Amino acid sequence: MRKTRRRILVLQGANMACLGKRQPELYGTTSAAELDAMLRDHAATDGYDLELFYTHSEAEAIARLYRAADEGIDALVMNPGGFMYAGYALRDCLRALPFPIVEIHMTNIEKRGAKSVTTEAAHGVIAGFGIQSYMLGLAAARALVEARARPT
Repeated sequence: MRKTRRRILVLQGANMACLGKRQPELYGTTSAAELDAMLRDHAATDGYDLELFYTHSEAEAIARLYRAADEGIDALVMNPGGFMYAGYALRDCLRALPFPIVEIHMTNIEKRGAKSVTTEAAHGVIAGFGIQSYMLGLAAARALVEARARPT
């Protein structure tokens, strides 16, 4: 039996396309394009397929997530960015998805006094490790997918 490659979607929410330019004191100087290259390298090295999706529109994010469910995506790693403050429609969409969700934040949002409304729909949250939060989130998503695939 041929093993299929796992497919992970990385959804980058509002403002995340501006990495490297927007508030570098919080988010660093790594650009979105540089992060994308790092994530693609990670996927190639670890043997899974990766799709990256950036949007400033909550409606586009929701539409992409429902398509991901129809396409058989295995897991979602999401940085909600600006959606974390008022993304209630996004949160409701996340609750309906059939695959594991790992929410990530580059900063420690608790330390900043922020709260993400989408967190309660995630299987887990990784925050405060800068760009490394993405790699940790991908590892967590893969572990969740593998755990689901194991016979009980």
